[in-house]
Amino acid sequence: MSAANFNRVARVYRWAEYLTFGRALERCRVFYLPATRPCRAALVLGDGDGRFLAGLLRQNTVITADVVDSSSAMLALLRRRIADQGGRVTLHHADALAFVPPGAYDLVATHFFLDCFATEQVKELAASIASHTRPGALWLVSDFNVPAQSLARIPARLLVRSLYLAFRLLTGLRPTRLPDHAAALRSAGFQRISQHLSLGGLLISELWRLPSS
Repeated sequence: MSAANFNRVARVYRWAEYLTFGRALERCRVFYLPATRPCRAALVLGDGDGRFLAGLLRQNTVITADVVDSSSAMLALLRRRIADQGGRVTLHHADALAFVPPGAYDLVATHFFLDCFATEQVKELAASIASHTRPGALWLVSDFNVPAQSLARIPARLLVRSLYLAFRLLTGLRPTRLPDHAAALRSAGFQRISQHLSLGGLLISELWRLPSS
């Protein structure tokens, strides 16, 4: 299965996001940012142009980060955004599914990223990452969501389907439905400790933690 090519949308992604959802996705990314203040080593997967990473580095002046993205164009945008903090960041141009984390982390961040994979792939990714995290590590997740029981369920489902179709046409993205990332993270030993819903449940921000013992 060939990987999606996000180079094609890198330069317009931010403005397309704002045009479609305003600042809603950005608010999701940073919702649990205050909880990361004690963290010292982060693994950030698929942060696009680096808006979350920039906020993390501004808030936490001692944290270091390994950043992974399969898109060289996205990494170039990210590099420019965090140029003044580059000494604390190592960029990895790699497929997250094949990436071997070089460190041990107390923070993992995946914002609007896990929806690029099937559930079994997310399970593999979560298991790999869990073996490189410290006890008590946090995992931040932001993503789209189809509410289980809500008047918003049908429009949310239609919107998510249209987004998948658009990204298949633009990038070659293969999945067509949201993965069960919660089951994947639980299978890797993480526990969800908080969840925030927005836009009628269409967007979720979650805070997961690996037990300390």
